[in-house]
Amino acid sequence: MIPPKGLLMNTHQETPFQKALDAVESLPFDDREEIIEIIKRRLAEDRREEIAANAHEAVKAVREKRAKYGTIEELKRDLLAE
Repeated sequence: MIPPKGLLMNTHQETPFQKALDAVESLPFDDREEIIEIIKRRLAEDRREEIAANAHEAVKAVREKRAKYGTIEELKRDLLAE
């Protein structure tokens, strides 16, 4: 449940997050929708960068022979042995 406007201000300290929400809420509806789309695109890009970094690390592990291969059963056995 989202509290009514202003309720967070009265019950919590004003944080940078709350200030950002207040600033967004003060904008016209169309601008708020545009901000949502921009944030979604930026989050997707951040996630892509994170996935690329993970893939790079996985390739590096394979090249350095730190990666393990095997079946699910072998993985379970290795994990339970540790």
